Amino acid sequence: MTNKELYIKICTEHNTIPVFEKPWWLDVACPQWDVAIAKKGEQITGAWPYPVESKLGVSMIRTPMLTPYLGPQVFFPESLKESRADSFEYETVAELMTQLPPAKVWHLALQPGMKQAGLFKKHKLDPKVQQTFLLELTGDEGALLKNMKEATRRNIRMAEGEVTVTNSLAHLKDLYEFQKNTLAKKGKTIPFSLKHMQQIMDACQANDAAALWVAKDHGGQVQAIVWQVWDEQRSYYFMGGQNPDTNSYRAMSLLLWHTMKEAKARGCAVFDLEGSMDEGVERFFRNFGGERALYIILTKNKSIRWKLKQAILK
Repeated sequence: MTNKELYIKICTEHNTIPVFEKPWWLDVACPQWDVAIAKKGEQITGAWPYPVESKLGVSMIRTPMLTPYLGPQVFFPESLKESRADSFEYETVAELMTQLPPAKVWHLALQPGMKQAGLFKKHKLDPKVQQTFLLELTGDEGALLKNMKEATRRNIRMAEGEVTVTNSLAHLKDLYEFQKNTLAKKGKTIPFSLKHMQQIMDACQANDAAALWVAKDHGGQVQAIVWQVWDEQRSYYFMGGQNPDTNSYRAMSLLLWHTMKEAKARGCAVFDLEGSMDEGVERFFRNFGGERALYIILTKNKSIRWKLKQAILK
């Protein structure tokens, strides 16, 4: 049995594997991928799927396009003492690291909660920090609303009388255009295609892992769109966009509140807003009352060729 075959089996046995590391997601996001497997005796202690990539002859390990996180998964034994958890994680990730192929360029985002920065530095990687906001969904809806800023609650109440929310995959192209418009205002080009978005959505639909929530005003005009994905443990704000021709910030607040309620109804324990270092986006997310959480991005660039390419792009 190959590591990939074993990993597929592992994913059927563990409900802690994030949606972005499911084999079906990886097949679409990065058609060439493999996985490292750590064992202690006969016990599987960890797994780390990774993309197999080369650009301009440069070997790379990078988070695939439209994939927020991709890092090691550690399977803690139920009998493990809490005082041993960090050591167990360290030992497992250290074993996984020895199995990863050499790569001159790294840019890989790990899930929130992975804290082995010292181990990654030992392997000549440069850990950077990004942030997200996590909302615990274990309380009732009243508690979730109470944790929000009053202005956010007010926007939600107002939007409830202004727009109707439906799940409509037909508006994926609109979301793409909204994203493209937002980036254009910042002088950037959209780094992925509508075709790739559609491939990800098709895979999500085939595995009951996504919805596309659309807010329309009473005249039928789209105000805002949110793409929600989920796994057994968490739900994610995967992508969103506002109609540049309307003043739709209230509709976006309502859509996020709707996705949170949907996530709670599905039994998800956490809603991940995926975060941003953009000041305006960060403030908007922070107003929903989530807890700021940091996650590591492993970086390295030992390729002169890739350094030159990056310099040209700046």
